[in-house]
Amino acid sequence: MIKKSNILLCSITLAALLSGCGTTGVQAPVVERHPSSSSAAASDPRDRDPAYYTVKRGDTLLRIALEHGQNYRDLVVWNDLSNPNDIKVDQVLRVLPPTGDTGGAQTSAIVMPPVTEVKPAAPVVPKKSGPRGEKRAYSDATLAELRADGGNGDVKPAPAPAATVAAAPAAAAAAPAASAPGDEKISWMWPSEGKVIGTFDEGKNKGVDIAGKAGQQVVAAGAGKVMYAGSGIRGYGNLVIVKHSNSLLSAYAHNRSILVKEGQNVNKGQAIAEMGDSDADRVKLHFEIRQQGKPVDPSKFLPNR
Repeated sequence: MIKKSNILLCSITLAALLSGCGTTGVQAPVVERHPSSSSAAASDPRDRDPAYYTVKRGDTLLRIALEHGQNYRDLVVWNDLSNPNDIKVDQVLRVLPPTGDTGGAQTSAIVMPPVTEVKPAAPVVPKKSGPRGEKRAYSDATLAELRADGGNGDVKPAPAPAATVAAAPAAAAAAPAASAPGDEKISWMWPSEGKVIGTFDEGKNKGVDIAGKAGQQVVAAGAGKVMYAGSGIRGYGNLVIVKHSNSLLSAYAHNRSILVKEGQNVNKGQAIAEMGDSDADRVKLHFEIRQQGKPVDPSKFLPNR
């Protein structure tokens, strides 16, 4: 009887111990970690402030400037860069002017003095036959590097006077929808005569292609300032970029020769280049309009013809 009582007591004690282990009230703390909103915002300054941009792999200062509709020289000043060719991945750059600073390359409300028509005596520049590997992709950073190295690369612009004015092909003004103040005041015209052989197709063709003859005049589609003139951007050949306002610029590619220089103010209809086939499979003008650095359909800005 005593033996049975001891066995029963041991069983009760063991059951109590097992029950205590299974129902302990002390549990390991679980902390649900949420990413800090401040650190998430800091990972991409554009989410926090559109005035800043984080450098990504493959970026150049020229590419960044073009994509934000700025002059790379302004980015150098705003970010106190001693070497525009030396930017680092994850480096944060200011891409909009500081408060009260409109940027040195602002070209809105350009008023040009009257000019006289002068026929340029521009010598023909032979088509470049150098290796394509020496050229770089079209980007703001690339443009910045080229300008820092002296601007024009291998192209020597023809010695045409700044006052050269082309016979304007259909100079009727268009009234495109524009988001930035002053953009709607820009008067546009077609940059050259000829058949349109390529239309805007986002992702495939960033502008329009116009067929023509070698040496045919290419004119500024609107008044502005020459932002780039050279041949260092792969796929564009001899290229001219004109800035018309703080948000709009136009690009003219595959020229045979260039008649203007960087920093030069140009009138709407002024000759800026001669049509050619540099870095192209035929003689043509590739024309782009970029708004806030992004390619847009030129037909929305150019007049009907």
